[in-house]
Amino acid sequence: MKLLIPIVLLGHLLNGQDFQQRGYFETRLIVFPQTAPGDSGQAVVDSLLRYEASQKLLPWLRIHGAVDLRTDSHRTTEREWRFDWQDRSLLRPAFGLRRLSAVAHKGPLTFEFGKQFIRWGKADVFNPMDRFAPKDFLNVVDSDFLGVPAARLSLEKGSDTLDLVWQLRFTPSRTPLLNQRWAVLPQGFVFRNGTTDFPGGGAGGVRWNHSGKGYEYSVAFYEGRNNLPLFNASLSQTLTVNINKYFAQMRMYGATAAVPLRWFTVKGESAYFTSSTKSADNYMQYVIQLERQLGEWSFVGGYAGEVVTQRRNSLGFSPDRGLAKAFVGRASLTIDPYRTLAFEGAVRQNGDGSWLKTEYTQSLNQHWKAVAAFSWIRGTATDFLGQYRRNSHALLGLRYSF
Repeated sequence: MKLLIPIVLLGHLLNGQDFQQRGYFETRLIVFPQTAPGDSGQAVVDSLLRYEASQKLLPWLRIHGAVDLRTDSHRTTEREWRFDWQDRSLLRPAFGLRRLSAVAHKGPLTFEFGKQFIRWGKADVFNPMDRFAPKDFLNVVDSDFLGVPAARLSLEKGSDTLDLVWQLRFTPSRTPLLNQRWAVLPQGFVFRNGTTDFPGGGAGGVRWNHSGKGYEYSVAFYEGRNNLPLFNASLSQTLTVNINKYFAQMRMYGATAAVPLRWFTVKGESAYFTSSTKSADNYMQYVIQLERQLGEWSFVGGYAGEVVTQRRNSLGFSPDRGLAKAFVGRASLTIDPYRTLAFEGAVRQNGDGSWLKTEYTQSLNQHWKAVAAFSWIRGTATDFLGQYRRNSHALLGLRYSF
């Protein structure tokens, strides 16, 4: 039944007159020069078919749908053929619902209901305010956003926008698999997945954004759960460690600002997080960045910081906090309409960890595109980035868009 529902809905879209569709099929080869403890694999092939469609049912109502079909050679994708709409599995689903939502627009009001993507962050390199945006972190430095089931109401009036969100069901970020290279674990033990305590209830938030002459700012509030887990562990007599996940209560107070100046645009984003969960930290994150367009070049660079006001727990998985206290940046060059070159990276302020990525993309024709990329990771074993120092890798990909 779960499989039939999205197929029927997407099939209904095909019957309309105002119908739009697009998608792509992509295959990638990822090569790791080094093996890692617990993972001797050095070559991974993955494939993804993504199909997106939308249909205007009424002048003020449109339906959006998207599904993913995927597989890979490294068992990060489920081998069971089932339809998944929740994004709560440890592995990526072989057949999953990416988006299914209805968008109603009337005058200054826009209402969207269903599985959707909600981004509140305005910075380009680090986004503390993205509380409704869980990610797939099976590859920590190559993550993708996950949709959440939510109701979202936006009111636009002049230069002001009010955004109200209620997330109906909790969606966690997907964490690295224990038996693969992106989970760096102590040696001498056998680690297994234990229980996962998914919280009940929903989450809510409100954001107000104002665009003025020569500036823009917003303030936001979030009440719900952190989509990144905390861990507790139990040890058996056979030295088997069961890793149990739970998700802390979270309250966020956030703000963003952007001011274009003569030579560059200044952007800032900050958020303060508190929690009633006794094992969760209270802390503030912020990012200050400069961006500049210079001919065919685009530059973004800044600093991501963190201030812990109450430290309670150190056992968890938190890439956003792992990238704090670092200089971050991105640069891209449009060589011509067919070729682009991009650089991205983060360097810890104390030099203990660094991640640098370069990517070259070339369109072969209207449908085909090729990409070549390399990620270089170095640092000490105690640093969030440095612990992945054996995971530098090269990527070759080919995509057919339709």
